[in-house]
Amino acid sequence: MSNSVPAQFSGFAAYGPETWNETHLVHYEPKKFLPEDITIKIKACGVCGSDCHQIKGNWGPHPRSDLVVGHEIIGEVVEVGSAVTKHKLGDIVGVGAQSNSCGECDRCLSNNEQYCPKHVFTYGTVDFKADNYVTQGGYASHIRLNAHYAASIPTNLDINAAAPLLCGGLTVYSPIVRNAGYDLSNKTIGIVGIGGLGSMAIQIAKALGAKKIYAFSRSDTKKADALGLGADELIATKEKPFWFKEHFNEFDFILNCANSGKGANLDPYILVLKLSGIFVNVSAPPVNEKLQFSAFPMISNGGTVKASAIGSMKEADELLKLFADKGLSPWIEKIPISAKGVNQVLTRINDSNVRYRFVLTDFENAFN
Repeated sequence: MSNSVPAQFSGFAAYGPETWNETHLVHYEPKKFLPEDITIKIKACGVCGSDCHQIKGNWGPHPRSDLVVGHEIIGEVVEVGSAVTKHKLGDIVGVGAQSNSCGECDRCLSNNEQYCPKHVFTYGTVDFKADNYVTQGGYASHIRLNAHYAASIPTNLDINAAAPLLCGGLTVYSPIVRNAGYDLSNKTIGIVGIGGLGSMAIQIAKALGAKKIYAFSRSDTKKADALGLGADELIATKEKPFWFKEHFNEFDFILNCANSGKGANLDPYILVLKLSGIFVNVSAPPVNEKLQFSAFPMISNGGTVKASAIGSMKEADELLKLFADKGLSPWIEKIPISAKGVNQVLTRINDSNVRYRFVLTDFENAFN
């Protein structure tokens, strides 16, 4: 059951790490259409730092010569497989960083499908259910995927505001609610790194009623932004290197969203945790950058150091509803999609020149 779906999809692709910010319009075969699939005509796509990492080869070689990235996708369902009950033609849906999984393991069956050992990322991954097709992402006219991995967008949530929630927002929402809970009214929360992830983490902690939110940044240049997003205080760690002495036993939960691992010493953050407090890392820097911490700070307070991947589809639905109900929006800058526009946002993300998420728009004009 479908509206008009082209035989080939179009997108803006990177040809290799050497020319990572010089994308080109390409046309490619979509993956084969399965009974559990939907096809989406894309209306908007957020730009994630991981897009830049992937194109630059920071996480490994390009999986295909015409790689189209993008996994914060909003669009209209234009084709529905015979086994699909979750969505119908005309629905506005969102897609994050995952497009498939085995659907049968204990992780998939317990709302932990993001940890499925056979997970398929939205772009740059072999889809074992589709003749080993290497997936293509959302800087494109259309995308086809398992319907389970498309979330319904609330009608009162602007599609451009919704886009960054599908990956960046979900990546920070999941560890917050899993480790600190849905009611943060008695919790002191720390958010390390005020960028694309950290900005939304502050908003989420505030929306969940955190008693106090500290933002951590190297300097105080982002203080006004951090407070505007919902933080109560900003701690500039380079300007006040012994900050941790003043904040002993203060934090229930700290989330590391910093985009770099270079010289990152986590010991001060672990030292300020309360007894059995939790530090969670969602930072994913280049593979050659290491996060460093010592055993003794954890021993001193029984602290826990954990990591988190993207969230589940259950959590995606919760997050979209939270922003819709609270009337919230990530801080976004809209750029019309084109080769020039994509090259611009990739370059600016690489230079950390964004407040705080890009959203590519005007897909109808680019792919008419």
